[in-house]
Amino acid sequence: MYIKRNFCLWNFSKEMKYITNRRYPMDNIISILKKQAPANLDDALANWPVRKKYNRSPGDWRDQVFYFLLPDRFSNGKERPGRLLDADISTVEGLAKVRALRKTDWLWNKWQDSGENRFQGGTLAGVRSKLNYLEKLGISTLWIGPVFRQRVELNTYHGYGVQDFLDVDPRFGSRRDLIDLVNAAHDRNMYVVLDIIFNHSGCNWLYDTSAGDIFQPGYLPPFGNYSPIWPRNGFGSAIMDNGQKLGRDDYIWPVDLQGFGSYIRAGSGDLGKGDINDENAEHKRTDFCDLRKFNLFSDDTLRFLTLVYQYWLALSDIDGYRIDTFKHVSFEQARNFCNALKEYAEDLDKDDFFLVAEVAGGNSAEDRYLDVTGRNLNACLDIGEQRETICNTGKGTEPSARFFAGFNYYDEGMGSHRNWGSKHLSVADDHDHVFGAKLRLAVDASNDHQSAAVTAMQLFTLGIPCIYYGTEQSLAGGAEPDQRKYLNGWGSKDCLLREAMFGPKYPRASGFAGTKGEIDETLTGFGPHGTSGWHVFNAKHPVYTRISKLSEVRKAFKPLRRGRQYPRPVSNFGNAFMFYGEGEIIAWSRIFDDQEVLVVINPHGTQERGGRILVDGRLSAEGMQIIANTDPAASERMKEGVVVNVDSLNEYRFVCLDKWLLGPSETMVLANRSATEAAGLNWKG
Repeated sequence: MYIKRNFCLWNFSKEMKYITNRRYPMDNIISILKKQAPANLDDALANWPVRKKYNRSPGDWRDQVFYFLLPDRFSNGKERPGRLLDADISTVEGLAKVRALRKTDWLWNKWQDSGENRFQGGTLAGVRSKLNYLEKLGISTLWIGPVFRQRVELNTYHGYGVQDFLDVDPRFGSRRDLIDLVNAAHDRNMYVVLDIIFNHSGCNWLYDTSAGDIFQPGYLPPFGNYSPIWPRNGFGSAIMDNGQKLGRDDYIWPVDLQGFGSYIRAGSGDLGKGDINDENAEHKRTDFCDLRKFNLFSDDTLRFLTLVYQYWLALSDIDGYRIDTFKHVSFEQARNFCNALKEYAEDLDKDDFFLVAEVAGGNSAEDRYLDVTGRNLNACLDIGEQRETICNTGKGTEPSARFFAGFNYYDEGMGSHRNWGSKHLSVADDHDHVFGAKLRLAVDASNDHQSAAVTAMQLFTLGIPCIYYGTEQSLAGGAEPDQRKYLNGWGSKDCLLREAMFGPKYPRASGFAGTKGEIDETLTGFGPHGTSGWHVFNAKHPVYTRISKLSEVRKAFKPLRRGRQYPRPVSNFGNAFMFYGEGEIIAWSRIFDDQEVLVVINPHGTQERGGRILVDGRLSAEGMQIIANTDPAASERMKEGVVVNVDSLNEYRFVCLDKWLLGPSETMVLANRSATEAAGLNWKG
């Protein structure tokens, strides 16, 4: 195996070029892991990671099903069967069961304080212990929240406040734990995408008192900046002695990022202010609250950060990066950074290293960055208006026509990109909901499986589906309706989107003690459904089983992953074919060559629904075979393997699903003969 790496120069008008090529006869990963993480990039370059073989990219990322998790909130690998919380929180009985698990001295403020201000104890080893659980769910790609070292005295459990860009935070584990996780995933033919940040660092230095606020002083417009700034030590205080030797808990690492000019130093401004096309707009210069904005106009700073993430690519053999706060860097910075990662990955035989960006600001912002980055960026997270729309449509509170309008090829916004099917990750839930209320999908669910209907829309419409951890267990932000008054900021707090699935009894201790594994018994663990000490890794949960089943169907039928998409009008009670309002049958076909697959969802949470649904009469004249039905109460005429006739009326060709109805929040998938046989199934018509 050869690797192009010794040193790099950045030509901002062209591309990254490598000075030397070197051939390595053997893997050096084990020897690297025996040493401390590099303190500077010269050390990293001198002992650059090399593997005999690197994991190749998939043939088409549209074939993947993503799963996003925060390592602190997913698993610690120590869950016990006897501590499984199995309760249907959509029922009075289920809520009563949850309440019975809380102690008489239960305090909601202790639970919320724990979730907002403490690491809970999830680890990379814990994630590895759940690969079987995820594989059976149908997951093929893990998107893991940032794992890099955070400030030791702070409790930035989310991972976005990086202090050491070349090491893993000990509260998550070690570099070896990360590599073991990636290797184990690859052994299962799963891929791993790592969350990275190159817009900002953690709060690793303080402004001078003359700025008025040492954490978040007022914003200075172009081209003003504050001076001096003071590095923080491992206790969070300012280091005023310029000659003081820095330890690994002090300031920022690697050393290359410690320069005064590595930061804009413009203070704290409006993260949404300014023209997205203006590289000096306020949202592109401001600190991210108290997280420090890098000066990416500096050739060196951008080059250093590029090397950092090329280093992790070579060391861990990951398959892609999710890039945080992409809107806050200029178009040129975005293109150059992504291009350098893409080309280096190709040198490692990763011909389609996956780069997906978080672009806040809705459809127009996502569309703009996809346009200007071109082939250097695979996709954007679809976290704008469409995220709310898919949730509302799947829960029966918004008409399906509005959702399908988001795929309009002629739309100058995101519609044209969504129509590609490969340019967006379809998102229903995530960790901060930058657009819309901060409420989990399962909040106030009408039944025990409603989230599965929304997930079915993600799985079977154009795009790459991304499931947020806990969706398959109906996590809903903790408190039942009559208890929400005791929570601070219900519907507006990120922490309520981030329950710990593994159910810690207590959180980690604050700061340095937490890095040593100590716990804080003054707070309760931030467990699921407002509990502590109970986990929800339930492979029999009605949402889990439905997603698992539907994911198998998606994997088997190529049209559901790569086919064209056609919304299908429905006729109710002999009326005209049309697109009905909220809560009525949603249907669409995916067509690939001569294969048609029809997806039918009843989004109503409490009532059955049916109808006559248009199909392609030329492709499906022999009928359509039911290949999946999530409704356990389905009649014999609606079960898998049954062929439904295609009837005709004037110029219309349709399947009749109005005699045998589909249950609340249930999904049915039907395929024509060509699609059925292409998937290796017997045609039973």
